[in-house]
Amino acid sequence: MRFLTGLLMALAMAGGAAAQPVDTGHLEAELVASTRGVAPGQSVQVALRQKIDDGWHTYWRNSGDSGEATQVLWSLPQGWSAGPIVWPAPKRLPVGPLMNYGFEGEILLPMTLTAPADARPGESVALKAKANFLVCAELCVPEEADLTLNLPVVAGAPPADPKWGPAIGRTLADAPKPLPAVKAAFQHNGERFTLAVAGPPLASVNGADAYFFPYVGGVVDHAAPQLVERGPEGLTLSLKPGSDLAAGAPLTALDGVLAVDGKVFEVAAAAGPAPAQAAGLGPPPAKSSGGGFSLMPAAALAFVGGLILNLMPCVFPILAMKAASLAGHAHEAAGARRQGLAFGAGVLVTFLALASVLIALKAAGSAVGWGFQLQSPPVVAVLALLMLAVALNLSGVFEVGASLQNVGAPLADRRGLAGAFFTGVLAVVVAAPCTAPLMGPAIGWALTQTPVAALVVFLALGVGFAAPFVLAAFAPALLNRLPKPGPWMSVFKKALAFPMYGAAAWLVWVLTLQAGAPALARILAAAIVVALAAWLAGAAQRQMMLGRRPAALGGASAVLALLAVGAAVYPAYADAPAAAAPAKLAEEAYSPQRLAELRAQGKPVFVNYTAAWCVSCQVNDRLALSTPKVADAFEAKGVAYLKADWTRRDPVIAADLARFGRAGVPLYLVYGADGGEPKILPAILTEGLVLRALDAASAG
Repeated sequence: MRFLTGLLMALAMAGGAAAQPVDTGHLEAELVASTRGVAPGQSVQVALRQKIDDGWHTYWRNSGDSGEATQVLWSLPQGWSAGPIVWPAPKRLPVGPLMNYGFEGEILLPMTLTAPADARPGESVALKAKANFLVCAELCVPEEADLTLNLPVVAGAPPADPKWGPAIGRTLADAPKPLPAVKAAFQHNGERFTLAVAGPPLASVNGADAYFFPYVGGVVDHAAPQLVERGPEGLTLSLKPGSDLAAGAPLTALDGVLAVDGKVFEVAAAAGPAPAQAAGLGPPPAKSSGGGFSLMPAAALAFVGGLILNLMPCVFPILAMKAASLAGHAHEAAGARRQGLAFGAGVLVTFLALASVLIALKAAGSAVGWGFQLQSPPVVAVLALLMLAVALNLSGVFEVGASLQNVGAPLADRRGLAGAFFTGVLAVVVAAPCTAPLMGPAIGWALTQTPVAALVVFLALGVGFAAPFVLAAFAPALLNRLPKPGPWMSVFKKALAFPMYGAAAWLVWVLTLQAGAPALARILAAAIVVALAAWLAGAAQRQMMLGRRPAALGGASAVLALLAVGAAVYPAYADAPAAAAPAKLAEEAYSPQRLAELRAQGKPVFVNYTAAWCVSCQVNDRLALSTPKVADAFEAKGVAYLKADWTRRDPVIAADLARFGRAGVPLYLVYGADGGEPKILPAILTEGLVLRALDAASAG
């Protein structure tokens, strides 16, 4: 009898926990155990295994906007007990405008089963459970399975199951758990609320893919974007309240799973101030923003983008200054080369200076991007007056660099080099509103890298921008084709003043959009004072040429110029409301919430990230967006048009641009009616391209 009993126990141990898989229609389910038996009074890890058909999914404990979590109902013998499911981290399962959470493929849901202390070794216990699933693809099917696991009771420690023991162990090890020394808190202000998480384990997280899965539905709007701000040792997520909170339900705790940088952990947040080190570094750089770049390909793209930048509309006024300078030295090879090198030096110094400021601001947590200086109304005001002064100089009202005293020929040559350097500086400042093709990905990548790598990319951009003019200055065959210096140059120079007047008028228009009508009166008054100062300076220079010393005229012109700049910059532009630009299309102001609402309604959406100071944006708007055919197509195909205006700083728009690998505008996104990822249109639009994109979005 002892021999037969031992033989039966050995056979039971060899077979392990016996169970038969059940095919429910769209998945295969069974119960599996981590060990081949269980000792009296001990526990065993048992998992519900689901092998889900391709294209189908089941749901997590919080199913999201729709669906239902998998349930396991046990029918256990006397004295046995079962613990709750240990849920693995879910996947996001977007379905049209909804966001659900669940599982695809093969998944294990572990539970702890405990045997009673009086369980008798040698017997096999039938552990029964009923599993209920909601299995979904384009349609949802409720399915169920009656499952049985025959588990031997053994006297000693049972051996691990060679197949399911390691698999269940990995599932438990990978399941979300609290991180030591990590603190979390939330703050709810009505329209949005923030979840801040910080601690040493989260130091230097990228955070681009951070996402919070709440344990309870109705707390968070699952389909709304979750905006992220990084901190030195953590991050802060800005969340949109769900239906329960919108209805006024109190929120005392916020628990769930946070996924960030490929890791998942449990978060238990209480209401209160955010922990230190959870914010302050701005939005995270998107991991995919570099498109797989390394330094050399990014620098090469920046160089080509710099070349193309010379053809962008915002650089046209500066081409006038380049042309005038080049024509003046066309038949002086040495002088032309010095002019070219001085211009190139001005371009490179200014590019590196702007890049350094941009990198420093982003490191300090500011939501800025390429062209950031033109988001400041005082800077726009000063640039408008500067463009006016340049135009007056080209018109002959006064001469740049002429002293109130007699000056010799050597200084005249120095003034020419200083003028060429200044032209390079001004060209970069005015070119900043434009983003040429290939520039956006290169700059977006650069701003996610180390400062040294970023400066290399910006340097390559500057070299590409300066190269055509510098090379032309070193090309005798090209210069010899220009007419010899003569009276025509004075006429040519004055004719080139008019593009600069146009640039000044454009900047005044940008200022009125940023700071409203009161700024218009101030900037026009300042422009009159600048014109008077330029006229006085010219009169002083003409008196000087006659051998006189008109100190009063020169001093008055300098004082008036300073007063004009002060009057233009003084107003509190930060508090002035921005005036709305006239709309060509039936547009709505962009917000992540409005985008989510439109997508929830199944509407295709066109999002235009633009700014008044972005000349490329305005050209695209006139030539490709504000045309009768495009306007009719928007209406006929039911495409919503959202305008994300970045004329003034907006951290939400800056975060969006970073998420799509852009550091500036324009950016055009087209969301199809199928609810998939948006299509990114090129930076230079045509009417036909927009019409085809609207067709595809509507068909989708």
